[in-house]
Amino acid sequence: MLHPTKPVDRSVETIIEFVRGRAVRVLAREIDRDRVPGGVGLVSDRAFVAGVDVVVALGGDGTMLGAMRLMVDRPVPVLGVNYGNLGFLVEVTPDRLPLALARLTAGDFTIEQHGCLEVDAAGAEIGTRFGFNDVVLGRPDRIGAVSVDLVVNDLRYGYYRSDAVVVSTPTGSTAYNYAAGGPILSPSSDAVVITPVAPMSGISRPVVLGAQDRVRFTVAADSVSVVVDVDGAPVGELGHGDLLTAAMRLEAAQVVRFSTEEHASRNRIKLSLLDLPLRPDQLLELIPPELRRDAESFRDGEPDPAPGSGDMAEGDTRD
Repeated sequence: MLHPTKPVDRSVETIIEFVRGRAVRVLAREIDRDRVPGGVGLVSDRAFVAGVDVVVALGGDGTMLGAMRLMVDRPVPVLGVNYGNLGFLVEVTPDRLPLALARLTAGDFTIEQHGCLEVDAAGAEIGTRFGFNDVVLGRPDRIGAVSVDLVVNDLRYGYYRSDAVVVSTPTGSTAYNYAAGGPILSPSSDAVVITPVAPMSGISRPVVLGAQDRVRFTVAADSVSVVVDVDGAPVGELGHGDLLTAAMRLEAAQVVRFSTEEHASRNRIKLSLLDLPLRPDQLLELIPPELRRDAESFRDGEPDPAPGSGDMAEGDTRD
């Protein structure tokens, strides 16, 4: 699966070169017909879902989420190659793809199971029913307030009146939920968190529920129309009296992991950087000048300094 706009040709060529001489077929969806070279089989989405054994998602977290949603009814291992920015889900960089493919075919990897929110709406059509990050009830054009009643397992729980309401999985707890002040859920937890964004009245704090809990929102009479986003994409709109239900579907996706500890460590660093009150250029100013010069020289392709000069020496594998 390819990012819709970013050039990922290098990784496509890497995959084709890797499978040459192996009893492996490379498939792509017909939507990417103009972006893949000859030798790649083009199939419909339905045939893609039915026929693949592994999905390689070339993009960022959004492309990875799209692959997971596509395969939700037939989960297979999904390997993410990061062409995005932070990339909390993706683990492999394009330059490490050949090694990743070798380990993948050798079975030298683990599977990280991910659950998703299965969404249904009464009174409105929802374009996407599965959200691996979150489901957001928001206001159109930033006007007015979202006002919805919350029912958990058929018991009335209270109401929200806020700019938006975020229903998040553990995977998505580091996304909009985190930005809105919600807690980070462990990836190993079977839980759901509901977080109001800029609450005005009603429930004003995050609520953590179990994976077996079923939540239902009803749009109140004093609410603006509610725009429903699933994993960051608008998928429908609710009016007064419309209902939206959400429940966890466990083990809905399989994500390839080569080093769970290293991936978790990188994500902790990324979250720490997000919390810093500095822009990237301001953060760069904190790095000693000599290290900045070394990094710029390495980026520009200049020769490495001679060993023993105090800089990166031959055999040093620092990133």
